Amino acid sequence: MTYTAPVKDMLFTMKELAGLDTVAALPGFEDANLDTAQAVLEESAKLCGEVLAPLNVEGDRNPSSWRDGNVTATPGFRDAFRQFAEGGWQGVQHPVDYEGQGLPKLIGTACIEMLNASNLSFALCPLLTDGAIEALLTAGTEAQKQTYVPKLISGEWTGTMNLTEPQAGSDLALVRTRAEPQGDGSYRLFGTKIFITWGEHDMAENIVHLVLARTPDAPEGVKGISLFIVPKFIVNEDGTAGERNDVHCVSIEHKLGIKASPTAVLQFGDHGGAVGHLIGEENRGLEYMFIMMNAARFAVGMQGVGVSDRAYQKAAAYAKERVQSRPVDGSAKQSVSIIHHPDVRRMLATMRALTEGSRALAYVAAAHCDIAHRHADAAKRAEHQAIYEFLVPVVKGWSTELSLEVTSLGVQVHGGMGFIEETGAAQYYRDARILPIYEGTTAIQANDLIGRKTVRDGGAVAKALLADVAQTIEALGRHEGAAFRSMKRYLEQGHRSLAAAVDFVVANTKTDPNAVFAGSVPYLKLAGIVLGGWQMARALQVAAQKQSEDPSFYGAKIATAQFFAEHVLPQATALEASIVTAKGGEGVLALAEDQF
Repeated sequence: MTYTAPVKDMLFTMKELAGLDTVAALPGFEDANLDTAQAVLEESAKLCGEVLAPLNVEGDRNPSSWRDGNVTATPGFRDAFRQFAEGGWQGVQHPVDYEGQGLPKLIGTACIEMLNASNLSFALCPLLTDGAIEALLTAGTEAQKQTYVPKLISGEWTGTMNLTEPQAGSDLALVRTRAEPQGDGSYRLFGTKIFITWGEHDMAENIVHLVLARTPDAPEGVKGISLFIVPKFIVNEDGTAGERNDVHCVSIEHKLGIKASPTAVLQFGDHGGAVGHLIGEENRGLEYMFIMMNAARFAVGMQGVGVSDRAYQKAAAYAKERVQSRPVDGSAKQSVSIIHHPDVRRMLATMRALTEGSRALAYVAAAHCDIAHRHADAAKRAEHQAIYEFLVPVVKGWSTELSLEVTSLGVQVHGGMGFIEETGAAQYYRDARILPIYEGTTAIQANDLIGRKTVRDGGAVAKALLADVAQTIEALGRHEGAAFRSMKRYLEQGHRSLAAAVDFVVANTKTDPNAVFAGSVPYLKLAGIVLGGWQMARALQVAAQKQSEDPSFYGAKIATAQFFAEHVLPQATALEASIVTAKGGEGVLALAEDQF
């Protein structure tokens, strides 16, 4: 079974929940209406379904390979990347001034979901290139932008992000790669970087490495880190790729999943130093790298949504075909397909509800980002930027954590055959396992959500969102029906739980940080469940109004919202208890180090 992009659900989410019409009214986005979105999504769906999805299994069975410093991509990937690049897909949401298409992030987000659903390993290459483009557009000189960004958007070149070193994982204060200034304004870099996604490959003419390093007089810690452009091939004055730079891939990793994506160990400066150029100012590298990281974190959240949808599609198709056992209600004398069994329905409904909830929250976040960049009013831009920044760790953390549950359920629906590689269900599970780890673990996202996004403003953004949720709860009470009763009841409970958790975090972070941060991941999950449930409640209202237009589609929306209300939202109360009632730090820290 290949992948069929859920274009109809994506367009529903964009229009009814994320406010595509509002985004299309922003300066510069006037052409980004529903017709444009539909045309773009349908073309993206063709590429992803017909070209990229069939290569997913091939990438798992025949991963990228390293030999003598060179990496060869999985057979078929190079040609697929050419088609991706020539179709203009790298530039969907990048500026027209640099040969991009200049479409909203909201439309780009749906394309990114499809890309990741069809082929997670392949999608990582454009993901890192997007991050490099964002960093250069924000902090690069005009000459650097003109030299690198059009080539990155065209797919002639790709980009990477070089943070991690053998001794420095998430703690970037320990970065030791050094950059020595030369008389001509360039630098020579020396050091080793690990976990560099698509750090070496044969799909593009050049690879543009963005590298964190220290200059000789830099202060210790994160305040002394600078960001450099270090291309694989030094760029000539006419903008073409020239002689080989002193950066080499010394190995690639053997991994649990995403096997087609080469994870490189890069050595800088074995033969006199890798030539690099400073981006922005010295010692502000971490600030610039966070631009890349925020773009990448949101995109990894979309990987969680995409792989969840792919696993759901496969499990649903299998459940309709696999005949096993008679129905428990005695409605048939012979064995039936397993989709007739209540627990299989429960698993499939869980997969579907979590996928739709996380998709909706991510698309809404993307729309806030668009408004933050394009609204005419500076105060409105700041307001929406704050909401977007609050939602990024939730999108990244919650969407990737739930992808483990969804892809695991996908294996479970297949039963014993799910454990057999030939069905393909296990690949989604293995591929998803990295998502809560890279680009900042779930704990790092949760710490960010607490420290920078909740405590710093006294919970202002969180409480503003809760006020919006309360308005939706009030509106639910004006409707009849079981779905509305369930949603009102459980979203109300979730709202109380999240409000209590926000108050606890704001009140106790400074006085009892261990108690708060011991519950940081439950706090992130609580935020995801309640805010995702809020989007499902909004979808329920629209679906009820429009059900007569398309009974099957909108009826499924209503049923999925009811399931989310009754089976996902009740988890909020338990999460609140682990954060607030139990003051989670006591139990977490009760065991002494030598008792583990």
